Amino acid sequence: MNVADLLRREEGKTLEFKRDVSSPKNLLKTLVAFANTAGGRVIVGVDDRSRVPVGIENPLDEEERLCSLIADSIRPRLVPNVEMTTINGKTLLVVEVFLSGSRPHWLQAEGPEHGVYIRLGSTNRLADRELLAELRRSVEGVAYDELPMPELSVVDLDLAVLKELFHDQRDLGERELITLRLLTNEQGRRVPTQGAVLLVGKERERHFPDAWVQCGRFIGRDKADIFDHIELHDPLPQAVESILLFLKKHAMRGADFSAIRRKDQWSIPLGILREVVINALVHADYSQKGGPIRVAFFDDRIEVENPGILLPGLTLDDIRQGLSKIRNHVIARVFRELNLIEQWGSGIPRMFREAEKLGLPELQIAEIGMRMRVTVPLPEHIVALKPTEQVAEQATEQVTEQVRRILNCLKSEPLSVREAMNVLGLHHRPTFLYNYLYPVLDTGLVERTQPESPRSPKQKYRLTARGKRVLSQSDLAGA
Repeated sequence: MNVADLLRREEGKTLEFKRDVSSPKNLLKTLVAFANTAGGRVIVGVDDRSRVPVGIENPLDEEERLCSLIADSIRPRLVPNVEMTTINGKTLLVVEVFLSGSRPHWLQAEGPEHGVYIRLGSTNRLADRELLAELRRSVEGVAYDELPMPELSVVDLDLAVLKELFHDQRDLGERELITLRLLTNEQGRRVPTQGAVLLVGKERERHFPDAWVQCGRFIGRDKADIFDHIELHDPLPQAVESILLFLKKHAMRGADFSAIRRKDQWSIPLGILREVVINALVHADYSQKGGPIRVAFFDDRIEVENPGILLPGLTLDDIRQGLSKIRNHVIARVFRELNLIEQWGSGIPRMFREAEKLGLPELQIAEIGMRMRVTVPLPEHIVALKPTEQVAEQATEQVTEQVRRILNCLKSEPLSVREAMNVLGLHHRPTFLYNYLYPVLDTGLVERTQPESPRSPKQKYRLTARGKRVLSQSDLAGA
């Protein structure tokens, strides 16, 4: 791309404009950030607001001065391309830096622990300890989730969950666990990898406190008023369906219940959301501290955020075109084996194609702070309103099989969640909550025995008078 074309673009991850080099520190930070992140160009002699060329005086002297500054101020040594070009009679300096194989680079005056910068949008950000480690791993070709956990052993993995995930279709002996990189050799011992603990560790959140998912349904278009929320602590592959169940539950509030059940149509783009959720779980940076994966459902959109910015060498344009780099090799491999991932790099382009096919506004992908956010606009607004008695009556006119089963389950006596799941023969807690319990709670057919303490470990559920009436009418209709 020539300089004239670059002047028509906004500053961003790989482009910055400078009027001059009178304050060289910010320019040096930018070059360090480019070298550590995805490369880029700094064009000197351009007004950084209007992008109008103003030129530089004594360009040969400025070029020599700039090259000396770079050589003296950046470690490891960085050798960019520095060229002069003329636009509208104005001489500019173009400093081009490529993604460096010697990263992380830093400002010598600030040192290797406090002088490393990365590029985030059109700004430079100081790298923290976790990001520094990722920069080093990316050069060495080592994934975070491949690292061993020598203090643990295979007994710290929940192999029953792993067998359930694979439906007992393949041998999961020690050799298979090594092939999947769930176990690795460390000082003559077989120990779990970090990926194994993230996937099926018995005490995953003790080792990775932020490896869970927070889902929220908000009223309106901002986070001022929350309507419903849940924390999901499922094994990562099972979390996919748990998140989608939460989204389905709230999609139903804005649509005709019976039409949804007859036609299996939803007011949210489930195919796109499935891809977004899987990408968030597979590509999250689980080394970061301070925030889980978040799913936020608004009236007009759904946002999915995961910790971690793009890996070095990638830009937002790259991933839209299908260029992919896997952050978590172990997690991605297991998701692929479980057919949750079809083909490397195909998910994001497929999401954009599906959005265009559905006539949706374009999906938005952005780096926000140290997190990735994908925003999926909804084809129509879904207003979060608590169901009135009239809506509840309409929703239960046609009693579904799930509703009939849980009403029958509670007919004789109040039961806890675990007791009700055992009676119904269910093993997946979110499926029970979203397909069975929440619908009858929302519509007033079932109530808590301790409504003042919803999270009490002694909490049980019982039929209301209305629930008994609906069950009786349902029994009569089926007789």
